[in-house]
Amino acid sequence: MRDISHKQITLRTARAVAIIFCSEKSIELIRSNELPKGNLFDVARAAGFLGAKLTPQLLPHCHPVTIDGMDFTFNFINRDLHSELFNEDILNRKGIVILGEAKSIGRTGIEMETLTAVSVAALEIYDMLKPVDTQLEIGNIRLLEKKGGKSDRNRHLEYTPTCAVLVCSDSTAKGEREDKSGLQITEMLENVNASVLHYKILPDDKDAIQKQIREWVADDIQFIFTTGGTGLGPRDNTVSAVKEIIEREADGITEAMRGFGQMRTPLAMMSRSVAGAIGKTMIITLPGSPKGARESLEAILPGVFHARKMMDGGGH
Repeated sequence: MRDISHKQITLRTARAVAIIFCSEKSIELIRSNELPKGNLFDVARAAGFLGAKLTPQLLPHCHPVTIDGMDFTFNFINRDLHSELFNEDILNRKGIVILGEAKSIGRTGIEMETLTAVSVAALEIYDMLKPVDTQLEIGNIRLLEKKGGKSDRNRHLEYTPTCAVLVCSDSTAKGEREDKSGLQITEMLENVNASVLHYKILPDDKDAIQKQIREWVADDIQFIFTTGGTGLGPRDNTVSAVKEIIEREADGITEAMRGFGQMRTPLAMMSRSVAGAIGKTMIITLPGSPKGARESLEAILPGVFHARKMMDGGGH
């Protein structure tokens, strides 16, 4: 199965539709509650719930998800209700429209569960109508909408934020160690439509770090990402350097990074990372290890770019 452990936990929703075409006689029997197998829609709703819960057992690559909410509506095909969903050919036929909606808070979407649910609900209706109708047909199964995860992330990629990456490491500045974290950060930023205008390596020296950050702020670099100096070592000075000059702290950013990391290693609690704004520039300190830097960025990208809109007075 595909690895989704790097994904953020978010609210995810989905809407799906299916139709079971039937005869006018079947519709009359449903309305008068005279079907041989009893009440139709309550049983179909229950079948849809079961189908959703069993989706990972039916589709090998589908991850189990928590279904936090799901419901269905059943309506006979109606031009006033369904003209936005279907074309004239469908609107002129007789049948039952099944609309399913679901919510889940997790790392992957719930669209497959919703599609399976409306499909199984349609099959249940088919089974209950088949003794009285030989013209049954299931069709038009499709996803109407999904939200959360990648679909929500895309709205944060509508502009290209300008960024700078500052590697704070004594050994790397001396040439004793190759930088991996800074290059990885640069690659990850570019993968989410950011423009990395500056990349620099400095010793973990407070004055040098502050001087460089102020220069980039003066150039209106929108986001500055530092890597290194966030631990408890005697030369971990980056956090102190940044704390002294930021004007407004953004603790929620670092809470998200530590919370994301804590689910992967207890060592994440040792991070002293800080984030905050100077003017309209957001500064975020990331761990020096490639793994820590990658996981921290996975926790906040690309949503963190919304900070620029807020600093420009755009609100949420």
